Amino acid sequence: MLPSESFTNFPQTHAGAVDMRYSNQTKASTSVGFSTIRAGGGRLYKLVRTSRLYEQIVQQIEETIVKGELKPGDQLPAERDLAQRFGVSRTAVREAVKALREKGLVEAYSGRGTFITDGTTQAVRQSLDLMVKIGQSEGSAHLAEVRAILEPEIAALAASRIQESEVATMREAVAVMDKAGHDPDAYIEADLDFHLALAEGAANPLILSLLDSIVGLLREQRIRIFRVPGGPERGQIYHKRILEAVEHHDAEKARAAMKAHLEQVREDSQAPAAKRTSTKQNTN
Repeated sequence: MLPSESFTNFPQTHAGAVDMRYSNQTKASTSVGFSTIRAGGGRLYKLVRTSRLYEQIVQQIEETIVKGELKPGDQLPAERDLAQRFGVSRTAVREAVKALREKGLVEAYSGRGTFITDGTTQAVRQSLDLMVKIGQSEGSAHLAEVRAILEPEIAALAASRIQESEVATMREAVAVMDKAGHDPDAYIEADLDFHLALAEGAANPLILSLLDSIVGLLREQRIRIFRVPGGPERGQIYHKRILEAVEHHDAEKARAAMKAHLEQVREDSQAPAAKRTSTKQNTN
């Protein structure tokens, strides 16, 4: 859980901290704006009562970051807990977290939770996205080279250092990709989770930040590959080989499997556009 000193304005429920409690009258309030809740003299977050709920959640969390009450590396409470604390639905919280991610203020990791960032990853991500868009004709080749340099060694490090929770995330991602069928969104998000779990398994925050900074570019590349006949199935063959090597803590096999996977990705990403367009039409 979170260190309570980093979350002065978050009403905590554990012993010795402030608990959020509000009356039926507050719950039933229909006025536009906020209802400020105080308990034991402590200032708490306000219950949100206007139409664009998620924006107000974003604003309040931003304020705690600006004031230094939330610091890089601090973990936000779980979605259900945040919904209870703000007095809103989990959908509103989900939208707020999405907006915070787009601003580069938080990052969510499968199986671990959502963490406050220092904003540098988002800055790097935006710079890389712009560089690739400016040089689109060479952008894909440049991305392939970066991945070929980084990811085989990431896989090797992960094989030596990975924790069981991260291996479980990789297994879950593989299972989701197996079941994705013609759902590109499900497959691509699980594919990204798989590779990010490997980066987490390398236990080096700089490596994770570097890989996370090209997530947007990787998503676009995977969309193209998903439209290539047999592309997702070929990818799964290598995902499973990488997973097996990591499960056995075999760094050499993990490195070799990742190299082979990236070669397959390079070939599929260069498939004729006509094939991709045909496949897209068939899956609609």
